Parts: sequence; C-alpha cells; structure tokens
Amino acid sequence: MDQEKEIIQVKVLTKDDILLVALRLFTAKGYFKTSLIDIAELLGLENTSLIYQHFKDKHMMASQLYANIFDSLNISIDEIRRKNQKSSEQLHGITDLFFQLTDDAPDVMKFILILNFNEFLPEEKPVLETAAFLKIFKIIQAGISDGEIRDIDPRLIEAYFFGAINNTLRMVLIGGLNKKADAYLSQTWLNAWNGIAKK
Repeated sequence: MDQEKEIIQVKVLTKDDILLVALRLFTAKGYFKTSLIDIAELLGLENTSLIYQHFKDKHMMASQLYANIFDSLNISIDEIRRKNQKSSEQLHGITDLFFQLTDDAPDVMKFILILNFNEFLPEEKPVLETAAFLKIFKIIQAGISDGEIRDIDPRLIEAYFFGAINNTLRMVLIGGLNKKADAYLSQTWLNAWNGIAKK
C-alpha cells in the first residue's frame, strides 16, 4: 500500500509544487533554516526521495525560483511598457503590479524585497541588474529626457521613487501595516511620483 501511495505521489508531484513550498518556507523561515526535510514534510511526503527526482538540492530550487520570479517580472514589465507610452503611466503600471503581487503573491514579493538572496545565490545578479529593473531604469531615463521626471541622477530618482514604494510594501509584508497593500496604493503612488516629477 505504501508503494502504491508513493507511485501516486510521483505522478502528481511537480516541480512547481516543490518550488511553491520552498518559496513559502524560504520566506517564512529563511533559506538557511529551511531543510529538504522541511520541504518534504510540508508537501506531505514521508522522505525527500521524490524531491530529488526534480532538484538535487535546495540551492537548485532557489536558483529556479530566482529565474522564474525575475523572468515573470520582466514579461509583466514588457507588457506594461507596450500598453503605456508615457514614463509616468509605465511607472504607475509597475507600482500597481507590485501592490497587486504583494496582496496576491506575498511570498514572491518577500523574495524580491525582504530575502537577501545574494547571501545564498551569490552567482545571480543583484535586483537592480536584472532585466526587469534595467527596463525600469530605462523608463526613468526616458522620463527625464521627455521632461516628465526631474533632471537629476537617474539612480537617485530610482532610489526616491522605489524608496517610498518598497518601504510601504515591506511594512505590509512584515505586518507593520495592517491592511492589504491595495489600501495604501493611491497614497504611496502620489508620494513616490511627487518625489520625482518635474514641477
């Protein structure tokens, strides 16, 4: 009977199932405090053998999560850029996306904003060097060129703008703010945009 149960589990356990559980544990307990046994237990497995069929170790899981999250973010930002012409509209769309992800996929946003993944994925690019954030930087540069955004160092603009957004979202994610992120979206957008808009 146990063999039969294990065969059934082999058929239904997917890489995505494992990654979702790993993400939940990495963001709740921390990468270094999460073991393969923890992941197996949360998946309802008796041991880690089924996990090894998909991933050789948790570093491989973390690396796959990094790739999936930042690839998905990159695609979303491309879509926002296609739908909106002005830098202000594109930045507003990206802000909406981050707030929606905070409410709908908090573990993803914890991975991006709270986990210091450079500690356990030193071979991966820092957040600001990912394709998604390089595109955001280009949006800022275009906004400066078009006269929508103040003409100061684009990295400083990025820090001013995302400082307000990231701090608000971190507060939501760690429970410092007690409502859903969406409740703070309008106020945060105005604060972030007013900090960089050319007056």
